[in-house]
Parts: sequence; structure tokens; C-alpha cells
Amino acid sequence: MADISMIRDGVPMSFSRQLKLTASLAMPAMLAQLSSITMQYIDASMVGHLGADASASIGLVSTTLWLFWGICSAVTTGFSVQVAHKVGAKDFDAARDVLRQSIVAALIFSVVVSSIGIAISQKLPHWLGGTDTICPQSSLYFLIFVSALPLLTVNYLAGGMLRCVGNVRVPSILSVIMCVLDCLFNFMLIFPTRNITIAGLSFTIPGADLGVLGAALGTVLAEAVTAALMFYYAYCRQPELKLRGLHGSYRPKAIIIRKAATISAPMTLEHAVICGAQIAVTTIVAPLGVIAIAANSFAVTAESLCYMPGYGIGDAATTLVGQSYGAGRKDLVRRFAYITVGLGMAVMTIMGIAMWITAPLIMDMMTPVKEIAVLGIEILRIEAWAEPMFAAAIVTYGVFIGVGSTTLPAVMNFASIWIVRLPLAWILAKSMGLKGVWIAMCLELIFRGTIFLVRLLRSRWIPSGDKIHTS
Repeated sequence: MADISMIRDGVPMSFSRQLKLTASLAMPAMLAQLSSITMQYIDASMVGHLGADASASIGLVSTTLWLFWGICSAVTTGFSVQVAHKVGAKDFDAARDVLRQSIVAALIFSVVVSSIGIAISQKLPHWLGGTDTICPQSSLYFLIFVSALPLLTVNYLAGGMLRCVGNVRVPSILSVIMCVLDCLFNFMLIFPTRNITIAGLSFTIPGADLGVLGAALGTVLAEAVTAALMFYYAYCRQPELKLRGLHGSYRPKAIIIRKAATISAPMTLEHAVICGAQIAVTTIVAPLGVIAIAANSFAVTAESLCYMPGYGIGDAATTLVGQSYGAGRKDLVRRFAYITVGLGMAVMTIMGIAMWITAPLIMDMMTPVKEIAVLGIEILRIEAWAEPMFAAAIVTYGVFIGVGSTTLPAVMNFASIWIVRLPLAWILAKSMGLKGVWIAMCLELIFRGTIFLVRLLRSRWIPSGDKIHTS
């Protein structure tokens, strides 16, 4: 069985060993992403049974929440990539030093971002074009989530650190636990106390009857428990990272912060402009009515079942490429890049086919409202065509992050969405409604995947340096 320590120990690796190592990292990472999506499915399904207004109230602010989550996640990546390089070079003391600085820096940053979110929570749904019926619930839902951003950032940071040293098993297990806890908390917080009958036996299930508020609180509680466990393992148990009992300064150092900013700043800006574009799409969808808002929200959640495995493989790509780069093994950097991108495209092609076939079943599970389900099925089947090239963009981006190259990929993402997707969505929505918006999305993802593949195959994307040599 191939082990990631083979990279930093300079052990020669055959193609079969490289493939086994890729699979050993990618499969748990994919499981973690799938469990996260399962959690979103459960949330959407539970809230969907409360009616179209409740679904629309969440869908209205979901893209803005992604903006806030993504900014905090991007900031933690600047530190975890440094750890991957340090571990690849077998400099574990330096890796621990990066972890110390990252804890303080990430918490300060997340508190600032959370404060901004809290300040705009009341007005945001109105800015997005929401009606008076759904805006109060949207504001409350958004407020709960942005208030918990520091906890979520700790989860991102600890999970990213563990994955970058090659431990994907613990983050994956904890993601599954978070999914189970989310089901439990939501089940008890969203609905009222009720009686159910199973195999002739009657049970009383307690419930808080909090509706949309219960959905937010349930998910935040699940994330808080997971963040505590994830941080404990990284801080106290992971051999390459553990800090318990060791002395060292937690005061942020300029050289570490500067390097983290160099990696994270383009990613943070890119995510901000991408989510800004998604928010702009929301403003295009909002005038189409409650049914369109709800169908769009459900379809976005359903489609994530296809692309989240790609993000899992992208995480594996970042780890493998990052440690290979840190160890100075240029040949492995390229090989792992091609293996992970090929695997991602294969998996997401299969997922796209499955989404096309099962779209009616998926939407029936998520909403009892026929009009929402029918529209959701149509747009899911449009998006299925884009999944292979979407995979190319996702995993190739993870490859570039692994070598610390984030500026040009960020520009590529920005240009693709703002120059291709948004103008097309605005034009097509006028004549085709929500279907036109999703056709624009499909075409843009195909274009984006193409330009990322071209750079991977034709450009010199590996930064030059003394560490890099062939192996």
C-alpha cells in the first residue's frame, strides 16, 4: 500500500503506486464532501416540507453565505499550503510554527468578517430583491450562520492542516459525524412535537417547532461539535502538527503572514468576485418569483452532489502536489496533477449521468411542491452536461494551489464568470426564465474547464526554485 511519506522520503514511485496513493487520499476526501452534501440535502428536504416561502427564504441568502464561508476558507488555505510544503521537506518544527500563527490570524480575520455579516444581516434580503414575506426569515437565517463563522473557520483550518499532512481519514470521519448530528439537531429543532408509528409502535418525538431558525441552529450546533473535535486532533494528536506540551510563540510573524497572504489573497479576492457574481445571478432570479427562487436553490443543492466529489479530489491534489513540490520532486508534481485531474473528470462524468437519470427522484425528495420540482428537474438536466469540464476546473485549481500558484487561476475564474456567465444569464433570463440562467451556467463551466486544462497541459505552471528536481 502506498503511503504519503514515500513522497518526502524520496522513495521511487511507480505509476500504480501513485494511483493507489491518489485513491487512498481522494476516497476519504470525496466521502467527506459527500457527507457535507448529504447534510445540505437533509436541510433542504426538511425545510422544503415547510413550504415554498421557507425554501425561498434560505435560497435567497445562500449565495451570500457561500461568499462569507469561502473567504474564511481561502484565508486558511494560505497557511495549510505552507504546512504541506514544510512537511514535504520534513521540516516539522516549521510546520508547527505555521500552525501556531494560523490559529491567531484566522480567528482574528473570521471575527472581523463575522462582524460585517452581522451588520448587514437585516438589510441583505431586501438588497437581493426578496419580498416582505420571506425577508424576516432570510435575515434570521443569515444572522445565525455568520455569527458562527469563527467556529466554522476553526473547522476549515484544522481540517485543511490534517489533509495537507496526508491525514484525510479523521476529517472524513468527522464530516460523517457532523452529518449525523445535523440530522438529529434539525429533526428536533425544525418541526413541532409529533407522534410517529413504526412497525405498529407509536413514539412521541419532541420538537422545538422553530422552522427556518431551527435549520440554522441545528447546522451550526453540528458544525461547532465537529470544529472542536477537528481542532483537538490537529492540536493534540497529529504527529507532524501537535502542539500540546510544546513551547512556541503564537504571535503572528511577518514572513508567515506575508506568504499566507500571497497565496490566500488572490483566492479570497477570486472567491469574493465569484460569489459576487452568484449574488448577481440571485438578483436576476429573484424577480422570476418564489417558485424560481426555490427551484434554483434546490437545484444548486442537488447539483452539489455531482461536484463535491470533485472538490474532494481537488483537496487530494493539493496535498499530493504540495508535498511533492516541497520535497523537490518535479516529476511527481506533474504526474499527480494529471492523475487527479483525470480521476476528477471521470468521477464527475459518472455523477452527471446519474444526476440526469435521477433528477425527478431527487427533486421529489426535496420538495412536495410540483411546480418547484418540475422546474428543478429541467435545470438539473441542463447542468448535467457541464460536469466533466467543471471537474477539470475544480481539480486543476487544486493542483495550482498545491504549488502556491493562485493569482492567474483566480483571474481565470473571475474572467470566466463575469465575462461569460453573467452577461449570458442576463440575456437568456429575459426570454427563457430560470432555464436560461442555467444554460448560461452550463456554457460558462465548459469554457472554464477548457481554459484550465489548456494551462495545465501547455503552460509552465510549476514555480522555479532550488527545491525542484526530477525523480
